[in-house]
Amino acid sequence: MSGRTEGGAVERQLAGLALAAATCALPTLALAHASDRGHVLLLPTGYYLAGGALAVAASFLVLALLPPAALDNFWRKRLPLLTLSDHPRTIVSLLSFAGFAILIAAGLFGSRDPLSNPLPLVIWTLLWAGFTLLQGVFGDLWSWLNPWYGPWRVVIRLVGERRSENQPSSLLSWLGYWPAFALFFAFAWFELIDPAPDDPARLAFAAGIYWLASFITMLIFGCDDWSKRGEFLTVFFSMVARFAPVERLGGRLSLCWPGAKLLAAKPLPPGGTVFLLLALSSVSFDGLSKTFFWLGLFGVNPLEYPGRTALIGIGSFGLVLTFVLLAAVFGLTVVLGQRLADDKHSFGEAAGLLVWSIVPIALAYHIAHYLTVLLVDGQYALVALSDPFAQGWNLFGTANRMVEAGVVAGAQSAWWLWNIQAGVIIAGHVLAVLVAHGLAWRLHQQPARAALSQLPLTLLMIAYTIFGLWLLATPAAG
Repeated sequence: MSGRTEGGAVERQLAGLALAAATCALPTLALAHASDRGHVLLLPTGYYLAGGALAVAASFLVLALLPPAALDNFWRKRLPLLTLSDHPRTIVSLLSFAGFAILIAAGLFGSRDPLSNPLPLVIWTLLWAGFTLLQGVFGDLWSWLNPWYGPWRVVIRLVGERRSENQPSSLLSWLGYWPAFALFFAFAWFELIDPAPDDPARLAFAAGIYWLASFITMLIFGCDDWSKRGEFLTVFFSMVARFAPVERLGGRLSLCWPGAKLLAAKPLPPGGTVFLLLALSSVSFDGLSKTFFWLGLFGVNPLEYPGRTALIGIGSFGLVLTFVLLAAVFGLTVVLGQRLADDKHSFGEAAGLLVWSIVPIALAYHIAHYLTVLLVDGQYALVALSDPFAQGWNLFGTANRMVEAGVVAGAQSAWWLWNIQAGVIIAGHVLAVLVAHGLAWRLHQQPARAALSQLPLTLLMIAYTIFGLWLLATPAAG
């Protein structure tokens, strides 16, 4: 009976924490115009910045007072759902590959307009912006939609498997996550810096070459082995899926608390650590690169935006600088936390474990940053998919759909968009504090040491909350 009472008290305390965070994030009545990045926002951001910082700080203080055993029981709770077989995975992957091939053909032979051609709309809007959100909510859907797995299985059946998937290549084991990091950086550069990443033919060539190169590598090293270490989309999506409240073990699906699976993750090697940091820094720089503040640093008039071609050098420098600064500050917080707690673990082990707390923040920034793109360009994608080759088709009955761009325009739309984006960012940081606290208990068994070790990282999360909210509201162009 006492165990139940303790568990109920902890759940009530956690509910109180969530209520306190939500109260700090409550919006004040404000007038604002469209939150499209070509407009200047006029919002009472001081209240939001203070509320967000207080929410993150309050979550740390409350967690420091809660008994660790009860918190551990809270995170371990599962609700069984159903059993799901892996047998249809090959068929689903083959269908995904067929869809990908059609999109590549549409990119090469369809409309030259990026808002009429389905390839850039699917890759940049539905896949990168939208599917990441689905991964964070429903778990690892990508393992089924992966366009390499099905074709790889077909080829292996035809020619025979030359190596065992249970025996990873010594070369890949030595390289770790560094191939995925290098490819993800190239992807981020192409998305954020390249002069025309949404040009259909250019994108079709890049995506086609990447698929072919990855497929050849999978034939050499094995599909699962390369996917888990070198194929950056699979690595990214699998890391995001660890946050999802849906868990699959031995084919059985169950519900868990968001972020619970992160607490059971193994420490990442250095390549995996910097991969996660790059995921956060790249989307942060995407927002920063269009601000009046950033452009003004280099003497660029934001009201006369010169275009991406003129900013390749500045953009490349900024992409690297943002990553280096975030990695350096994160490393510093880990070192300071270790010293405060008199930690005996190696820096690599501590950093590789605590970096998992970045996942909720990276997912929150991803959602907040791409929300308006998903709302508007998602409609263009529905239209383009019905007529992929601009031949006047209407395959899905959406070719004549009117795109409602006004959903992100006007004072009222800007107000609710801002509050959703701000709420997502604050919630992401609060959940990151929860996850980081649970991870700290794996390094330190004493409550005082665990709390002390998290103090520098919590200060970083408070600062990043303020930075993220500032990015949403500061004037931007382009």
